[in-house]
Order: sequence, then C-alpha cells, then structure tokens
Amino acid sequence: MPQRVIKIILPERHGKDALELLEEQDNLSFWQEESSGGNFVASALTDSGHSEIVMDLFEKRFASAEGFKLILFPVEASIPRFDAEDKPVSAPDQKKTGTEQRTALRIGREELYSDIVDSTKLSNVFVLMTILSTVVAAIGLLKNNVAVIIGAMVIAPLLGPNVALALSTNLADLKLGINALKTLVAGIAMVLFLSIIMGYLLGADPDVREIALRTQANLSDIILALASGCAGVLAFTTGISSAVIGVMVAVALLPPLTVCGLLAGSGHFAKAFTAFLLFLTNVICINLAGVITFLIQGVSPRAWWEADRAKKATRKALAIWSIILVALAVIIFLWQTEL
Repeated sequence: MPQRVIKIILPERHGKDALELLEEQDNLSFWQEESSGGNFVASALTDSGHSEIVMDLFEKRFASAEGFKLILFPVEASIPRFDAEDKPVSAPDQKKTGTEQRTALRIGREELYSDIVDSTKLSNVFVLMTILSTVVAAIGLLKNNVAVIIGAMVIAPLLGPNVALALSTNLADLKLGINALKTLVAGIAMVLFLSIIMGYLLGADPDVREIALRTQANLSDIILALASGCAGVLAFTTGISSAVIGVMVAVALLPPLTVCGLLAGSGHFAKAFTAFLLFLTNVICINLAGVITFLIQGVSPRAWWEADRAKKATRKALAIWSIILVALAVIIFLWQTEL
C-alpha cells in the first residue's frame, strides 16, 4: 500500500509518552525532530492502512492536550524502501480484530473524509464539469456514438456526491450528508436543465439504440448499479484513480439522466419518465452498495458513542434504501408493461 508520514506535535511534557506510544507500534519507523516553540515534534512513516490506527491512538491519548496536532502527508517514495510486511510480527499483532484487519486494506478515515469532503463542494469546477459532461453525453446519445458517451463518463461529476452521501451514513455525519445531497441535487438539476434545452432544440429519437437502452430497465441494470457503487467507494478507499472508476459509475447515472432530459425536451414524456425512474433506481443502488462497502471495510467513527449512533443510522439507511429500491423496481416493471 502507499506510504504516509504522520507529523506529531505536542507540548514537550508529553514527549516521553509519545515516544513510548510510537515504540509500541511494530509496523512503522519514526524519528524525533527539533523542538519548536516549546513543542515536541516527531514524524512516523507507515503504510496508509495503518495510519488510521496510529492517529486514533494519539487522538485518544492526547486530544485534550493544548497545541496537539496530527498532520498526514502522502509519500511518493522512500529510500530504503519501507515494507511493513518484511518486519517481524509480534504476538499482539497476530491477534488483530476483524476491524483492524479491514482497516489495513484501505486509507485512513481522516484522509478518506478529507478527500470526499472536497467532492461535495458546489464549486465552479463542479458546475463546469457537470455542464461539459452533459453536453458531451447528450451529443453522444443523439449521434448514437458510444465513444463520445464514454468520453462524458470520464468526467464523472456525480461520483463524489454519491460516495459522500454513503459515507455520511456510515459516520452518522449529518453535515456531510446535507452538503452531499445539496451538491447532488444541484448536479441533477443542471443535467436536466441542459439536456431538456438540447432535446427541445435538436430533437431526440427514442428509437435510437443508445437512447432506447436507457428507457428499459431490468435486473442487469440494477446489478450494474450495485457494482458501480462498490467500485466508486473502492476508488476512494484504496486510492484507485477516481476518473477510471468514474466511468463505471457514470454508466449508471449520467446517461439515463441525460436521456430523460432529451426525451422530455422532445415531448416524449412517457419514456422520459422511465429513464428518470431508472436514474433514481441507480442512485439508490449506488448508495446502498456504497454503505455496504464502507461497512465491510470497517469505516466508522472513532468514539464509541458516535460509532453506536452510526450503526443505528446504517441499519436504518440499509432498510430504507432496500424498501425504496424494491418499490421503484416494481413501478418500473409495471410502467414498462403499459407502454
């Protein structure tokens, strides 16, 4: 896994305790730096999967210490190479809990949170990316050009807000969930607005293959959306390029929504409604799969009282998403039989 450097800043009186805590960790190397302004400063090199455990230990021990700070840095390379697997494993490490083993396979909670929070910001970049992806996707759909549609998927503006919505459930973070929902709704509104205008001006034939595919839903579409949700979460938690995984998530999100707008702008309201139902189903599948994937990977709050609240929120979300998914699947099936 990629490496991380954790810089630890504490009042000097806590320096001895900090060094003892670092010495107890087998799968990291550390060094003490020069004191600055009456502070103890040390850095530790470890893999990204272990960074969360180290940061949680220090936060639990020194959170109340005035001036306490933990700063995480990514590492491009180090010489000699640092490989925790080559180090001897002590007896306590052989008895890691299931959560600790799952944590070792992903980046730390705080790093994950920081990456995802950035994707929930309704910034000028997000707006521009949404506009560009919608225009490109609409042209690809109208021309029945798969290559152009895939080009729009690479931009993947709706990936971040959906992953953030799933993470907010696992962390019981209401603020993150609200911000993600606002950005997601804004993105949906922009896609619909632009695609409706393009459908009105350019016209859309519902019999074009790439458009017709997004007005028909079946079990394979639901499976695709569930797989896309898992892939989207893994892109964030393991450091895989989100642009690459974004293509898979965009398959289930951007094209159906754009088709909905194109058909609505062209006056084909019945098929537009089917495309929108397919889009909603895919959103629910992606979030459902995302919550489950985060849960399997052991993503949860550090404090026990927050973890308990998060477990309750996760159970409720899984139940609600599942019920809505079944209801939408039934509605889509009944609607298609009447067309």
